Amino acid sequence: MHPSVEWPASNPVAMEESALMDLGLRDRACIVTGASGGIGHATAVTLAREGAALLLVGRRADALAEVEADCRAAGGAAAALELDVTAADAGERAAFECLRYFDRIDVLVNGAGTSAVRSLEQLTDDEWQQHWELHVMGPMRLMRAAAPAMADRGWGRIVNVCSSSGKRPSGMNMAYSVTKAAQLSLSRAFADQYASRAVLINAVAPGPVLGDLWLAPGGLADQAAKAGGSTREEVIEATGSRLPIGRFGDEGEIANVIVFLCSEAASNVAGAAWSVDGGAVPVII
Repeated sequence: MHPSVEWPASNPVAMEESALMDLGLRDRACIVTGASGGIGHATAVTLAREGAALLLVGRRADALAEVEADCRAAGGAAAALELDVTAADAGERAAFECLRYFDRIDVLVNGAGTSAVRSLEQLTDDEWQQHWELHVMGPMRLMRAAAPAMADRGWGRIVNVCSSSGKRPSGMNMAYSVTKAAQLSLSRAFADQYASRAVLINAVAPGPVLGDLWLAPGGLADQAAKAGGSTREEVIEATGSRLPIGRFGDEGEIANVIVFLCSEAASNVAGAAWSVDGGAVPVII
């Protein structure tokens, strides 16, 4: 017979504390673009809960002020920068402001992006170019400005918010799908350049998310309903039911994965493209 073992009495408080993961983000200086709404807003607040310092980048000053207040209420430091990330000098300006406020750059989340329901026949050359500037050139310029500063300090994290449409093109907007695929490739290319210098660069690929992009008046749900002769409720129900998990994601779920990839805990993740899409893309990569 095996000798009996006397186990210590369980301590629920100690067990709860031991289950908490320290993500190592306290006082890390983070740039978040697209911070004025959607996934960017959720990511900024989630980082703030970890004690990070946030430079919030977006085009809407009033919305940024609200996010700034939310971040401070969550426990982080925050400053806002009204900036169009498609501007040729956006990368340098964001890096300069982060250094000015916080004296360092540790994390960059490229969250700015948008889409609309447009058929191939409807898409104009200007719209193709706008998607390219927003989803490829903007993130490239931000990474080009921030990654060297991170490498000089010997630590950095960059997460590009891409899309499941970049892995599996959608007919909803081909320009969006193609430029998101390019953004995935851009993420991998930069990851290869900087991983050996302790700057880990990854991408997340969300699927349909119930947030501003879909639900705002005139957003994707309304556009798809108009194009298909249905209601927004029918569009949301049909889109969610097609996903293996049977529903849309939410912005907080995406933010949780982004923040993990920004953390010390993700120290062996580089050049990855994490699907956060409820199983929308049926491949294991």
